[in-house]
Amino acid sequence: MDRVLYQEDYYGWLRENAQLIREKRFSEVDADNIVEELESMGKSEKRELSSRLTVLLMHLLKWRYQTVKRSMSWRNTIAVQRIDIDELLEDSPSLRTEISDKIEVAYEKAKLAAEIETGIERQNFPAVCPFSLEQILDETYLPDE
Repeated sequence: MDRVLYQEDYYGWLRENAQLIREKRFSEVDADNIVEELESMGKSEKRELSSRLTVLLMHLLKWRYQTVKRSMSWRNTIAVQRIDIDELLEDSPSLRTEISDKIEVAYEKAKLAAEIETGIERQNFPAVCPFSLEQILDETYLPDE
């Protein structure tokens, strides 16, 4: 298999390798790049989980600390992030083992984002995430409601 195709025509490379695997012509498959792509896909799933947690935590902070500005938009963002996290965990159940580890970093990012959006200095937010994993994922939970 022409490995240059991987760099010049990614979609073509994907289709060609898929066909080779279907035909069980394993000796012709670009195994090195396939392994790299599979590992990258796993990292991408973890990044998506972290990103969605960050957005969710930022909005939970805003909801708790800017009560006068609460809006349907914030409520919907919280709901959508929870649905998307649930869907991600449903598609990749093994990510559940990663979620607790991701909360700490996502919370630090959420504080930075909330500081920008609210004008509340991040040191005024709790040092440690004030929401339990159960609260974060609970579709009915809103802080102080």
